[in-house]
Amino acid sequence: MDQRAASDAVHRARSGKLTFEALTEVTAGLLQHLGIDRYAMYVQDYGAPIGWRLALQDPDRITAIITQNGNAYEEGFVKPFWDGVFAYAAAPGPETEAPMRGALTAEITRWQYVNGVADPSLVSPDNWVHDQALLDRPGNDEIQLRLFRDYPTNVDLYPQVHQYFRDSQVPLLAVWGAGDEIFGPDGATAFSQDLPHAEIHLLESGHFALESHLDTITEHIRTFLTGALA
Repeated sequence: MDQRAASDAVHRARSGKLTFEALTEVTAGLLQHLGIDRYAMYVQDYGAPIGWRLALQDPDRITAIITQNGNAYEEGFVKPFWDGVFAYAAAPGPETEAPMRGALTAEITRWQYVNGVADPSLVSPDNWVHDQALLDRPGNDEIQLRLFRDYPTNVDLYPQVHQYFRDSQVPLLAVWGAGDEIFGPDGATAFSQDLPHAEIHLLESGHFALESHLDTITEHIRTFLTGALA
């Protein structure tokens, strides 16, 4: 991210306008700054709705998509995590906010890394320690709460995203931690509804599947892109 884009992101956060649409604007600005006008993209978690927005803005720029636990279908939402998010977004207040603040604690940050992983010893503790240090920065809790409140705007876009998939038939690889209790495996298989040729792999891992299955996912990506971009 260049200095101006970073400054814009900070300004949006401080002004209360940090949304997924604003994050997309920052990302689009960075791509423009770098002179990147066609690309394959790798999306995961919060990166997915930003990627979908970029694709909707200019479908011809996207040559292929790799999604690793990056959701685009309501089938992917796992209870009770998302019940809490949507309840908070619909009616922000002390009762609905408390579970969302709980999601920013060290316990839940660690859980996101090791839950669903067949061999948790493969996941370095450096990951959740570093993440928590960033989450604990002054004022960051309010930024994360704003994004929770904005998340339903991503779901509102799903019909357009699905139409984009049907129209473009963009090559798509889903490499998914099947044990993820945020975005479950049904979110991976759902891509075949609109992209019948999507390549889908469910792995014995969780939300951050790269941490335990880097070599496996790398090989899937290498094979996929070789064919998709041939």
